[in-house]
Amino acid sequence: MATEPRTRVLVTGADGFVGRALVRRLLADGLNGSTVDEIVALDIRFEHGAPEGVRQYVGSVDDSALLSEACRDPLTAVFHLASLPGGAAEQDFELGRRINLDATVLLLDLLRTQPSPPRLVFASSIAVYGELAGERVDESTPPAPQLTYGAHKLASEVLIADATRRGWVRGVSLRLPGIVARPGDGAGLISAFMSQLFWKLRAGQPLTVPVSADGTGWWLSVGACVDNLLRGAAIDPEAIGPPCVLIMPALHLSVAQVVDAIGKASGFNAEPLVTYAPDAAVQRLFASYPPLSTPRAEALGLYHDGSAEFLARRATSN
Repeated sequence: MATEPRTRVLVTGADGFVGRALVRRLLADGLNGSTVDEIVALDIRFEHGAPEGVRQYVGSVDDSALLSEACRDPLTAVFHLASLPGGAAEQDFELGRRINLDATVLLLDLLRTQPSPPRLVFASSIAVYGELAGERVDESTPPAPQLTYGAHKLASEVLIADATRRGWVRGVSLRLPGIVARPGDGAGLISAFMSQLFWKLRAGQPLTVPVSADGTGWWLSVGACVDNLLRGAAIDPEAIGPPCVLIMPALHLSVAQVVDAIGKASGFNAEPLVTYAPDAAVQRLFASYPPLSTPRAEALGLYHDGSAEFLARRATSN
């Protein structure tokens, strides 16, 4: 009697903010209705030991020997989350290329040797659009990256679409907005204030933010992001069509609206705790976003948090 194939899932960047939440969900809820037999978790370091059902590989995603070992046994699905953030990638081109582009090429070369094409969900970025301007961004807005990080993400999307066309993988690239609320001080992240708003205000602590109260951004909780990543693994690429890319839906909110929602969720007026000290560069990059329209992604089952109030409650609950 033939045995059922094991459900094995590779997660790169597995100990990152989104990666940890995704691994927890895979362990708890499985993948596409099936229990996950093993999660292959790869990251440069892990803060905690591996829970049951998780095999940890410690090292860089661009280490060919390490990635080859992680892909040695048949994989059902791959969530490719590992990346070097935009600022760091801009400062160190070689490292950024190795992590954000070369590792994707290596991964695709390894996945083409799998017994059957695995699902591949790639965490791309809205950085492919460059400086966001205009009346709105929608699913027909052409990419125009203005940083190396965005260029490498866009190049990876093209390579994944080509690998899907060739039948090596069944790939979907999801363009992620800023995801909240990342714990900690967000050292090195210019957009750290977006997550610090939630943690500090919920704790009743004052905060100075480098943008104006009416500055607008795209906001999505890590819980909704993980839901969308898991949904991405269930979408047939044929339902999207070339280039197999979707924008992850997000709420379009001003900072003041977010502060008000956090206060309501916490049971007090949070507005007096916030001091606005706009920095022109930060305002342009992270608080000048136009409205976002994603009807095709939503028709395929992707979603945002629905309201500022629900975002405020969910952002710190994972």
